Amino acid sequence: MSGLQRAALVLTIIGAINWGLIGFFGFDLVAAIFGGQEAALSRIIYSLVGIAGLYSISLLLKPDEELERSPEPQR
Repeated sequence: MSGLQRAALVLTIIGAINWGLIGFFGFDLVAAIFGGQEAALSRIIYSLVGIAGLYSISLLLKPDEELERSPEPQR
């Protein structure tokens, strides 16, 4: 898994946790940490999570062979 794929996965997980908190408890963790939903930093985080989610769609459609790291040559 490449660094970009890992970053997208981490951001997607952050977004999922945040939505879970909103759904179960009505608590927006990103807004609480970064100063409200309208704060610039919160909007950046929301945007990055959204982009990561869109990128993750491409990961879903890739064959498994492309996602696995090829073995390194033995010395």
